[in-house]
Amino acid sequence: MTLKTAGGKALKAMLLILLALSPLRAFCQNEKYLNPDLSRSERVEDLLGRLTIEEKFGLMMNSSKGVERLGIPDYDWWNEALHGVARAGLATVYPQAIALAATFDPENQYQAFSYISDEARAKYYEAVRRGERKRYMGLTFWTPNINIFRDPRWGRGQETYGEDPYLTSVMADATVRGLQGNDPNYYKTHACAKHFAVHSGPEWNRHSFDVEVTPRDLWETYLPAFRKLVTESGVREVMGAYNSYSGDPCCANDFLLNGILRGRWGYDGIVVSDCGAIKDFYLKGHHETHPDAASASADAVKKGTDIECGNAYLSLLDAYQDGLIGEEEINVSIRRILNGFFELGIFDPDGRVPWSGMPYSVVDCEEHREHALKTARESLVLLKNDGVLPLKAGGKICVVGPNATDETMMLGNYNGTPSSITSILEGIEQAFPAAEVSYMKGCEAVSPLLESDSLARLASRAAQSDVIVFVGGLNPRLEGEEMRVNVDGFRGGDRERIELPEVQGQVLKALHATGRKVVFVLCSGSAVALEQNEKDYDALLCAWYGGQAGGQAVGEVLCGKVSPSGKLPVTFYKSNSQLPDFQNYDMEGRTYRYFRGEPLYAFGQGLSYADIRYGRAKASRRWIKAGESVSVSVPLENRSGIGSDEVVQLYVRRLDDPEAPIKSLKAFQRVSLAGGEKKTVKLVLGPEAFSYYDAAEDDLKVKSGRYELLYGCSSKDSDLQKIGLTVK
Repeated sequence: MTLKTAGGKALKAMLLILLALSPLRAFCQNEKYLNPDLSRSERVEDLLGRLTIEEKFGLMMNSSKGVERLGIPDYDWWNEALHGVARAGLATVYPQAIALAATFDPENQYQAFSYISDEARAKYYEAVRRGERKRYMGLTFWTPNINIFRDPRWGRGQETYGEDPYLTSVMADATVRGLQGNDPNYYKTHACAKHFAVHSGPEWNRHSFDVEVTPRDLWETYLPAFRKLVTESGVREVMGAYNSYSGDPCCANDFLLNGILRGRWGYDGIVVSDCGAIKDFYLKGHHETHPDAASASADAVKKGTDIECGNAYLSLLDAYQDGLIGEEEINVSIRRILNGFFELGIFDPDGRVPWSGMPYSVVDCEEHREHALKTARESLVLLKNDGVLPLKAGGKICVVGPNATDETMMLGNYNGTPSSITSILEGIEQAFPAAEVSYMKGCEAVSPLLESDSLARLASRAAQSDVIVFVGGLNPRLEGEEMRVNVDGFRGGDRERIELPEVQGQVLKALHATGRKVVFVLCSGSAVALEQNEKDYDALLCAWYGGQAGGQAVGEVLCGKVSPSGKLPVTFYKSNSQLPDFQNYDMEGRTYRYFRGEPLYAFGQGLSYADIRYGRAKASRRWIKAGESVSVSVPLENRSGIGSDEVVQLYVRRLDDPEAPIKSLKAFQRVSLAGGEKKTVKLVLGPEAFSYYDAAEDDLKVKSGRYELLYGCSSKDSDLQKIGLTVK
């Protein structure tokens, strides 16, 4: 079109000015880095050659400094999406990560994080339109947390996918694929595997603690999920941990970062430090492995940490001038950082990037809210039911407990802000419109014990109902990341005892003494030892921190609209006395894989309202060669008229190795069964299911010998049937 009018000439002049001031000018002059038709490596090298050394240093912290003359915008790499886009205002909030693990549903997990990355793209473009490039507004998400939840005292265990390496690997793989998308040219967002490596509390000494574990525990327990995400899922970022491993801080640990991550596994993506972790190298009372910020920063970069979350890397210029690090060593990290920008399409025209038209209206939209509800339903784990559930539609229901109306509890930690939250009390009221629902708080989550007359009044009022629902447990203000909690039994966000807070046990006992049936809805991010409380409730429903729709899901399960189908991703021990020393990272005595005692509730356990029976399974072969696969076909029958999901679990036990785990989950599948329906579930075990530590290779290796394949509804021996298998 020709611009002939005076106004047209003015517009043309304005466009020329804007063109001169924008990166488009460089593109029109054929600067390679702005040409999306060239390879990323060509573009990276072209842009790298245009940067000064000072500009390079400015790109190496989470709050990355833009380079205006080259069209590089300010960018903050720090964003969170643990169970929804976090800390950036409105977002759909899914159940906490530990609850996501309880679904045992990787397909649903993939869909959840596809929705979450939709919201991430929409929020990013909205922020760019507003000219905002601040923290929590970018496309690089420090999710998932794939550390092994080895000890229930760890407050951050709620952020993980539980205690099992295989379950963690499968759920995390779905998370990464959902976040990063499947476009052949661009990543939808970056996911980040954290915290590498061998990290799972305590919180109070994480800045100084040096972890020592056996090579077997390292390779069989602590590394498999990282290996999966790096070598198969294609995760684009890895975060180093605070702790040190075998004397060297993880963010400058040559064995972990170069020997394993970039060496054996061939990782070519970005490594970012945990926030403030580089300062731990030199601060007094922390690791104290380096004398100052310059030496710490130079060492971290040379060992492979490209981006620091913090400001210690401000000293890199001093380190460079003092000869502690050279420009070519800096360039190694800069190439990875620039490549990350190109992977995300940050320099490219909107028309090239598939998600550039993502409208802000997808954020917490109806479709996403419904999916959050579906996920919350799947996450609920019924652990005990002495015939009381589902509850009758009418009558009087007395709801008691500190978590019944606590909306912030529902959101867990590392969370966004939904447009609405359904508390558990509201969920019960909605599910029982014909019932008379009353509520009494009864006590705080942790508080001094109640006086006898207070308990008597509470019990007297509760006794006027037909059934009592006690909603208690923990909350994210008691357990979490490096917290200041001045409460007996809690330290730094961790727990020193895993028993239910005593005041809640006192209330439960008084409620049960009324003679009414008591349903305990337990909210927590971790296992709670309930042996001393077990006689004081008739049903136990584990509701975790259920996200924005968690309350509705609880109400639907209590009334029978939905059959519970979640499974425990952690062991529920009977008492604190069953746990080893918290600071001992050896796996012996920990988790269902090495715990030789009797738990209160086992890993993988979870009841249903349906009567689902397992038939006799068949293996495709009874012996295989090392490196081959075997399948197991498990027949199921729902003998009730109630439709429900079931999670079929397959464990492997190695019989010729006394140091091997007692059993290890190696396959599972969630399946829906209508009332009266029969199905056969086929589970496949690949060669990796028979891989164990080999000292000669200092790695995992498929081992020949005798095995048992154990299948059933939980990890309990009484719930499992056996098939013998020989690997030759």
